[in-house]
Amino acid sequence: MMAKMGYKEGQGLGKQGEGIVNPIEVKLRPQGAGVGAVKEKTEQYKAEQRRKAEAKGEEYEDSSEEERKARKKRAERKKEERTAGTHAGRRKTKYRTVEDVRAAAPGLELPKAMLGSIVDATGGSTKLLTSTAGLMTPTLVPAESEADKIAKRERLELEAFIEAWHGLQERKIVVEEQQGHLQMDINQADDDIKKMREMLDAVEALNIANIDWGQAMEKLGKLQQDFRHDIDSYNLSEAAVATIAPLFKADLDDWDPLETPSYRLVEHLTHLKPILGLEKTTSALATSNPDVEPEQRRYRKQKTTTPYESLIYGVWLPKMRSTVTRWDVHDATSLIIVVNAWRPLLPAFVYSNLLDQQIVPKLSDALSTWNPRKRRHHHKSSANDAPHVWLFPWLPLLPSYHLDPKASTGLLVDAKRKFRRVLDTCDISSILPGLGAWKQLFGTKDFDATMLRHILPRLSAHLSNTFDIDPADQDISPLEHVFLWLPFFPPAIFGRLLIAEFFPKLHVVLHQWLTSPEASFEEIGTWFTWWKSVIPELLLGLSNVQAEFDKAIVTINEALTLQEQGKDMAALPAPAAGPARPIVTSAAATAAATAPSRAQDPQKEDLTFKDFVEEWCTEHDLTLLPLREAHPATGAPLFRITASVSGKGGVVVFFRGEVLWAQKKKREDGFEPLGLDDGLLLRAEGK
Repeated sequence: MMAKMGYKEGQGLGKQGEGIVNPIEVKLRPQGAGVGAVKEKTEQYKAEQRRKAEAKGEEYEDSSEEERKARKKRAERKKEERTAGTHAGRRKTKYRTVEDVRAAAPGLELPKAMLGSIVDATGGSTKLLTSTAGLMTPTLVPAESEADKIAKRERLELEAFIEAWHGLQERKIVVEEQQGHLQMDINQADDDIKKMREMLDAVEALNIANIDWGQAMEKLGKLQQDFRHDIDSYNLSEAAVATIAPLFKADLDDWDPLETPSYRLVEHLTHLKPILGLEKTTSALATSNPDVEPEQRRYRKQKTTTPYESLIYGVWLPKMRSTVTRWDVHDATSLIIVVNAWRPLLPAFVYSNLLDQQIVPKLSDALSTWNPRKRRHHHKSSANDAPHVWLFPWLPLLPSYHLDPKASTGLLVDAKRKFRRVLDTCDISSILPGLGAWKQLFGTKDFDATMLRHILPRLSAHLSNTFDIDPADQDISPLEHVFLWLPFFPPAIFGRLLIAEFFPKLHVVLHQWLTSPEASFEEIGTWFTWWKSVIPELLLGLSNVQAEFDKAIVTINEALTLQEQGKDMAALPAPAAGPARPIVTSAAATAAATAPSRAQDPQKEDLTFKDFVEEWCTEHDLTLLPLREAHPATGAPLFRITASVSGKGGVVVFFRGEVLWAQKKKREDGFEPLGLDDGLLLRAEGK
């Protein structure tokens, strides 16, 4: 059948005979053997590949044969490299004559006995070798005689002698270098000894009885200048501090920081900064400065204080503690001058101690008792007691954690919280002192939002409850009180306030006057014109305010028309009843619920923070119960805020200044500051 299809025996399959000739052979791999354990290619496969290559005119190369050839070449190449390296490592200099030896080793004296004992026995007659005749040149002879052996041995001994001489020369160079280094060390030691003696003489000169600041500054200044780079290695800071310590203590005994910041001491210590070690310690700049924070972290890793730091901590800081204790917190300038003068000379931990443990607590206490409605003295204005006078100057000196507006605690957060409380209780008949400074502190956006929540509802209630329009006996003082706050609100807000509280009363009185029998249009016109002069021009330019005045003019014109027609004035349409609401944003309207009750009742204007919390609890159907216990750390009485009728559950709290501290969910975790918000409400309800 295959023959009918064109197949010829001995040729490959396919039309052109390109297929295989012999059947495919199968080569089994032993059981358990992996790939590569046996040769996979069969003889039949190799024969077929060879036949195909010959048909194409190519030379067939078995891959295994190629690999064998490559391995062989690599082995031969490595062998050549090892041989070449071995010969190169063992190659020695070949000297042909004595002159070559002397040229290679200048200064080497060859023993005459060695030269005289070498006999040239390579020729027909024996002779002594000279410097010019083949001492080191081997001669090829058919047989090596005894003389040749002696010459060869002498040549090897001479080569060894030369190599040993080179080794000694190299060793000589090393010894000379070591000798030079040792001499340099000796010279340096001599210089150190000399400098140490000079330093000891200078330090001993400091030990003078009854030394004054002038002598101390002169001697320490010279010591600092002469040994500026050796202060740390010789511990000169200890000697310097020991010298100035008696003088420093004596001056502090007579020093009143609030009278003078002691510029003399500051000047002396500034000149002695290097020798006191101040240049390598933190200068106690504000901790909010990121440039000094790495230095402060470095300082915290120190286990001991320097002599200067011990002097400041043990002598200067107690003096400042007693000063801060008797310091009037409302006189900020006197103490700020002292702190700024000494600030570059204070270690970081001393500066932090002075602020955090002495000054900030006193500022916090004064802030919690700030009440603009009270007078400290009958002859002093409360404007001097406002925080913008005595608190704000301290803010640039405080560390960053007191100035973070997003933190739950800190002097800045307490100040803003107290300011909002004051806005709820202050007398709106006069502007709160320092309101512009508070605006800069809050920022325009936050300040406007605060005023909308806390002051605008009170202004609205003030106009609603205390202001009336009476043409016979007009009192515009409530309106004037409200206009005092105009610079701190957007004009559009005040325009809506007038539309809500002022114009409804104006329209009602105007209608009553026009419909009364004794109405005089001339008097009404004068009265109307006068009211337009009372309103500030800034508000008169608002379209909605002008529309209300136009509405009043339309009412007057309608009354004139009725009079001309001889009709009864009772036909004049009455104005819409009640003021237009709301006048503020939804957020401000929500906050307004906490303020009007206190604004309307003068007896509630001096409420404490605890009273304010009780009002908040009442508004949210909560109970504030005393526990007859005290907080172990502060001694403040504890209370429980709960929604339960039985008085159980809820959250345990205590008051500290204007801050409510609530017990954490895990009692062992202590207390945390908490605001009067939904979070406190949920915890009081046990959720």
